[in-house]
Amino acid sequence: MIRSRVSPEFPPFEHFSPERPDDLSLQAAFQTLHDLLSKKDYEGAIRGYDRLRRSYESWGALTNLRFAQDTKSPERQAEKAQLDRVAQSAARHDMAFRQALLEEPHRSAAEEVLGRHILALWACEAGTFSAQIIPELQEEARLCNEYTALLAGAEISLFGQSVTLSTIPAYLESSDRAVRHEAEQARWSFFEENGERLDLLFDRLVKLRTTMARKLGFNSYAELAYRRLRRTGYGPEQAGLFREHIRKHINPLVTRILQQRQRAMGWESVWAWDEALVDPQGNPLPPQDRQALGEQAQAMFDRLDPSGEFGTFYKALKSGGYMDLDSRAGKAAGGFCTVFADTGAPFIFANFNGTHNDLGIFTHEMGHAYQSWKASELAWIDQIWPTMDAAEIPSMALEFLTWPYIGDLLADPAEVDRYRRMHLINAVSFFPYGACIDHFEYDVYENPDMTSAGRRARWRDLEKSYMPWRQWGDLSHPAAGGRWHAQAHVFRMPFYYLNYGLAQCSALQLWGCSRRDQAAAFETYRHLCASGGSKPMVDLLEEANLASPFEETVLQVVAQDVSEYLSISTPSGASLP
Repeated sequence: MIRSRVSPEFPPFEHFSPERPDDLSLQAAFQTLHDLLSKKDYEGAIRGYDRLRRSYESWGALTNLRFAQDTKSPERQAEKAQLDRVAQSAARHDMAFRQALLEEPHRSAAEEVLGRHILALWACEAGTFSAQIIPELQEEARLCNEYTALLAGAEISLFGQSVTLSTIPAYLESSDRAVRHEAEQARWSFFEENGERLDLLFDRLVKLRTTMARKLGFNSYAELAYRRLRRTGYGPEQAGLFREHIRKHINPLVTRILQQRQRAMGWESVWAWDEALVDPQGNPLPPQDRQALGEQAQAMFDRLDPSGEFGTFYKALKSGGYMDLDSRAGKAAGGFCTVFADTGAPFIFANFNGTHNDLGIFTHEMGHAYQSWKASELAWIDQIWPTMDAAEIPSMALEFLTWPYIGDLLADPAEVDRYRRMHLINAVSFFPYGACIDHFEYDVYENPDMTSAGRRARWRDLEKSYMPWRQWGDLSHPAAGGRWHAQAHVFRMPFYYLNYGLAQCSALQLWGCSRRDQAAAFETYRHLCASGGSKPMVDLLEEANLASPFEETVLQVVAQDVSEYLSISTPSGASLP
């Protein structure tokens, strides 16, 4: 039984100021650790290393967060550049210290202190860093910052107003078809105007990453990326099978969903700008008053967990200032949760835009926050987050576990059933797109000399395979294969996107459990969160009585359950053009 902690204590965020390291301080600190190793003080050396990492990783998390909050600030740009430089020094020292512990005579003693799993993670990462790739790592970080700043600085003219990429979704989901179309035109005009710059930026990233991989002895960057992501027990072959399972079991379901929508709306075709309007009556919305949303979220989390733990946790985050939810000019797009390991406090970053996506992002990032806080009771920093393939499970699962109470977060609670249908449709519709991203990245890095035109053509072919219903009409940039320009993960976190698909399998399994017994499903969820990164993904799932996403029957059952819930049957007569 996992204990509830009903009194989280976080220092006020405005007072949080972790120590800023530099090359000299890191060198001195690691020398002290090596001295302890030479004296065979393994407990002291490993605990000292853990404290040191918590300190400089907390500073790194804060620096990245502040840059994301205001990408136009010269001061924050400079501090981010300093972080990118120091990160390479820290990585060099990290690898040297870990390598010493991975080899005898130290390994056996280290395993007694840390356990096998953490050493297995370190072994997975071994060989992913060398001083000879520091120039490439620094340039990679600079280019990723350039991409982030470019998208954050987008100012798009629409209906006489200036909107950002974070706020334009309010128009993309309009019940007025003409408004959706014009908003999509405006959105993709930005990417078309910057298309050559984005192609060049991505080409430089691909070649940089390929150079790093080859310097480190890997055949391709895909091999290096899997090691960086700490993926153990499976590789690109299993990922390919997972994508095929999506095509086999999920694609027919999404096709039937769109056919049903086409008939309900009386459309002659389903265009790309129609896909975001999931509900023919209009997508349900959250309250537009941000303060009201915060108060209603408190009520929802109090009801979600009768023990009081989750509600108290949310209250501590909110009162401590550990959330930045409003969209604004210069703020990086998207949402994420970071954690300050030296205090155990998480921080939620998002860009609310007044659409139903606010609720999905909010519950998603709250799942990350709760998981990292629950796991902060574990002994080591490597156990706070699961490996990235498992880290998305608590976030995506919370989106579904809040279903019984999600009406608390709607402007009109009577729309709760429509919201649930929309959320489920979006969840299952994600699979083909996520698979397309993963397949595209694999092909790109297996063929790093592919031209920009070749990459666009390859995306176009894959999009037709994974999303044959997608019709771009007169939206010339995505129609020509530029859709991936808008996906930040492709530029900044290659091969990460697969994690969302793997996690969605587990989240939908928990959704099925919650339909039978909500209280039991939440306790399973609590246990999964508290287990953190103590085990590999498959072992965590087995402990929670959830099947591995690589089993074909998982997606088959998911498709059946979703079809049943949505009352989706194969239509007669109508078909998508």
